[in-house]
Amino acid sequence: MCVLSSEHVERWHEAILAADVAGYSRLMGADEEGTLSKKALVDPKIVKHRGRIVKATGAAVVMRG
Repeated sequence: MCVLSSEHVERWHEAILAADVAGYSRLMGADEEGTLSKKALVDPKIVKHRGRIVKATGAAVVMRG
């Protein structure tokens, strides 16, 4: 006999993204404020999709979601 639960089960796929920005040091040297403002555009998208930054160092970032 199989008994079905009335509890809600949430399932999702997990993904890991490792990225590195080519020319990051050059971009920062030419326009630090502009480069950082473009990076700030990505953070809300990560949160919106329930992702999380695991590690960020300069031009590299590891995310999961």
